[in-house]
Amino acid sequence: MRIAFLTAPEGVEQVELTEPWQAAVDAGHEPVLVSTESGEIQAFDHLDKADTFMVDEVVGEVPAESFGGLVLPGGVANPDFLRADDRAVAFVKEFFEQGRPVAAICHAPWTLVEADVVRGRVLTSWPSLRTDIRNAGGSWVDEQVNICDHGPNKLVTSRKPDDLKAFCEAYLDVFAKEAS
Repeated sequence: MRIAFLTAPEGVEQVELTEPWQAAVDAGHEPVLVSTESGEIQAFDHLDKADTFMVDEVVGEVPAESFGGLVLPGGVANPDFLRADDRAVAFVKEFFEQGRPVAAICHAPWTLVEADVVRGRVLTSWPSLRTDIRNAGGSWVDEQVNICDHGPNKLVTSRKPDDLKAFCEAYLDVFAKEAS
């Protein structure tokens, strides 16, 4: 399965990109780095610059239907940049409209809020997003990982890097079931 990993050109939390990416590779999937610009993205280790990664596809030039699922890594700046980009928001919304599974960790649900896809759903995130999620019509829970199947697709969410092992296991399990 081709899995889109959507990031902004700058601000993604590196471990929230690399660990789910490697888990996808290890499970036999094809992760694809999608960004709002071509070239490289700059990852961060909290507030410090970390590695750069080459972009495979540019949002707006690749349709959501060419992927079996979507992973939204966090970082504070990454989802803030994505939610301000109409093409990125439309790309995320397409996954929900098409019933494709989505996984988001840490601050990534900000992009889901902007795409107006959390209403009636239960999700978790970094705790500072709970009011935004509630104001967007979602229910926030403080859990390591949450799988919500309310709506046309499944949504897997986690709170923080410490939850990555559970997040990776859950999203890979959900994506595999949705593909069959």
